[in-house]
Amino acid sequence: MSTRADRPYGSFPRGHHDVAPDTGVPPPPQRTRIGTAARRALPWAAVLAAPALAVAISTAPAPRSDQVQPSATPTPPMSEVYAKVAPSVVQIKALRADGTIGDAGSGVIIDDAGDILTALHVVQNAQSLTVVFADGTESNASIISEVAASDIAAIRPATTPGQLLPATLGSPSTLRIGDDAIVVGNPFSLTRSLSTGVISGLDRTVQVPNQGRNLTGLIQFDAAVNPGSSGGPLVNRDGEVVGIVTGLVNPTGQPAFSGVGFAVTIDTAAGALGVPPD
Repeated sequence: MSTRADRPYGSFPRGHHDVAPDTGVPPPPQRTRIGTAARRALPWAAVLAAPALAVAISTAPAPRSDQVQPSATPTPPMSEVYAKVAPSVVQIKALRADGTIGDAGSGVIIDDAGDILTALHVVQNAQSLTVVFADGTESNASIISEVAASDIAAIRPATTPGQLLPATLGSPSTLRIGDDAIVVGNPFSLTRSLSTGVISGLDRTVQVPNQGRNLTGLIQFDAAVNPGSSGGPLVNRDGEVVGIVTGLVNPTGQPAFSGVGFAVTIDTAAGALGVPPD
């Protein structure tokens, strides 16, 4: 049975069966009634906006394929960055001539042979070197190259663990001030500790204490570093090594972090040793 709700206005007579026959003149449109109903049902803003919105949706052209922008690559969580580089970080113990072991430094494995980049001052003048890998295994090691002008050394362990994971080397030329600065090292012998901050400056020059010479082209960052961090990797958000930590600045002269750390760029460190970045 048809109801009033499913009959379009003006399609059927509006009276009973005994009304006068149709004279051929259509009844006047019920504008007042319909207009009043519309005004009661919708606020004025909605009545005015709806047609414009409908037109905008129906007439908007589809974007051309060359106009579609690819979605931004999601930034990996810091835990993934750490998991990528931490297995490549080693602890370096240097036995001094007086029989003592200095502050254990850090290093990072850079190739399948197990060669390790570190800071020269970590291993310089050592009677013997011991490397502790991420899985806890240890090996004696020897210096195979030194670059005093950059405070960089490469050492080679006598033996390597079965699972050896070299780090991925990145490009320091892509760094910008404000980028993530991630350091993994062994401060105070707390193995493979993570600290994070930002790149604070580029192409810095600092004077080496008690040596009367400068280190140039350094990366400045504010991720925390302390004794034992030297030689460890400075990493970008992709988990690529972009620098080797070389030192910190403290106005008191004490070897404690005050918000300013420095790293030798990886192209300077690895390139000087004949190992160009990937």
